[in-house]
Amino acid sequence: MVLIVIVVVLLILVYCYGTRTFSYWSERGVKHDPPIPLLGTSKRQLFWQISHSEIYDEMYWKYPQERYVGYYLTTTPLLILRDPDLVKRVLASDFSYFYSRSVHPLDDVPEPLLNNLFSCEGDLWKFLRQKMTHAFSSAKLKAMFPLIISRAEKLQLLAAEAASKGTEVDVLELMARYTTDFIGSCGFGLDPEALNDENSMFRRVGRRIFHNTTRDSMVMFCKFMMPSVFKGLHFFSQFVEKNMIDLVKNIMAQREYKPSGRNDFIDLLLESKAKGKIMGNSLFETNPCLAELELDDELIAAQVFVFFGAGFETSSNSSSYMLHELAHHSEYQNKCQEEIDEVLGRYENKLCYDAIKEMKYLAMCYSETLRVFPPVGYLMRKCTKPYNIPGTDITLDQGVKVVIPTKSFHNDPRYWEHPELFRPDRFHPDNIAKINKNIYLPFGDGPRNCIGERLGIMQSLAGLAALLSRFSVAPGKRTVRHPPLDPAVFLVQSVLGGLPLILVPRKKNL
Repeated sequence: MVLIVIVVVLLILVYCYGTRTFSYWSERGVKHDPPIPLLGTSKRQLFWQISHSEIYDEMYWKYPQERYVGYYLTTTPLLILRDPDLVKRVLASDFSYFYSRSVHPLDDVPEPLLNNLFSCEGDLWKFLRQKMTHAFSSAKLKAMFPLIISRAEKLQLLAAEAASKGTEVDVLELMARYTTDFIGSCGFGLDPEALNDENSMFRRVGRRIFHNTTRDSMVMFCKFMMPSVFKGLHFFSQFVEKNMIDLVKNIMAQREYKPSGRNDFIDLLLESKAKGKIMGNSLFETNPCLAELELDDELIAAQVFVFFGAGFETSSNSSSYMLHELAHHSEYQNKCQEEIDEVLGRYENKLCYDAIKEMKYLAMCYSETLRVFPPVGYLMRKCTKPYNIPGTDITLDQGVKVVIPTKSFHNDPRYWEHPELFRPDRFHPDNIAKINKNIYLPFGDGPRNCIGERLGIMQSLAGLAALLSRFSVAPGKRTVRHPPLDPAVFLVQSVLGGLPLILVPRKKNL
């Protein structure tokens, strides 16, 4: 009898704890789906039945008359925005209220790899952003281009080998190996040979970063439910964490903790480390005193990690999906190839920085691909202090999260004519001024926009130009016109089953 009473009491306590926040949106008159204990309205995404970007997209369309929609990620209240003006406020105008990304619940002492520019908070983010901006200047990007060219040439060889077999080629895997190889050289100063070995350590780590396992889902659930209790659990597996930290530490030791002259990403961070502590005004209004930061080995490893993770996954997904679209739109593919041939003809048929800059139609197709299939399907911010939603009497409390569903805005017929169609001319120079930048957000916006935007575009366009100069792409027997998203992939959008296409050597190159 006593045991039964204890069990009943425990169940009541669990129920009360697991429903304690579920009146939040109803009290504020915000429309939302009814939550269930512990899981909120996120059961399907926690159990991999639907991807994160798809569930937010579903909620966006479910309440078409609202400016925003309520949601519960386990017991955490989320507000999904549907109003471009509110998007502008959250990302830029009212940034002081929403400077936290809060994709992961962060402890007072976060796990090492989460202290990166993407996920870190406060003064650490501010100082890292200031330092790392220099790594993506025009001069630095131009200096990196020979590395891109050497990898693009290897991509052509690998594509030729695959095409000679006469079978379909998974262009998602092909472009992932290209971007991984480039980032290994540009970020680490290594030649990881990812193009020649799909099971290379770089490639395996890259796949593991964003692809959730049962272990990852359990950790995420526990951390979102009770972050203070589960401080010891790490989001990233030991395989990812140990390999990345050990690799970066070994490289720095080989360089004797001094810049090597390679001008890669590790060199830049070693230069910053050599200058000593970074000092400046604190980001927090309540504490506007001087703050300081010193780069240690693990902090450097975290920055190299995000450079690697964010760079290869987003670029490979978007560039491969553009090939997928061109395979189904031969008229656009022909126009791209005509431009590539014409531009390269003026540069002795060699790819170079200036040649890629002149390929305007190729860039238009890439921009349209980012609209149709944004690599990051949603953006997230956390309210860091009470915020009144303009035009309402609703106040968001500190800790409430805000979701901007980029996938939804990019496909909303209120802003795009026939959004279901792939139309590169939307991004013709004459039409760009008509695009509302608050609803076209492939790289985010505001102070926390993607710092590597130009590098990502440059490496993607170079790889696409290299491939399309030698090959045409066409649908194969296994090609799915609208492939489903992989629900086990966190944050970014990735298709399930790859993108199989046929590579056809162009006659002019035979």
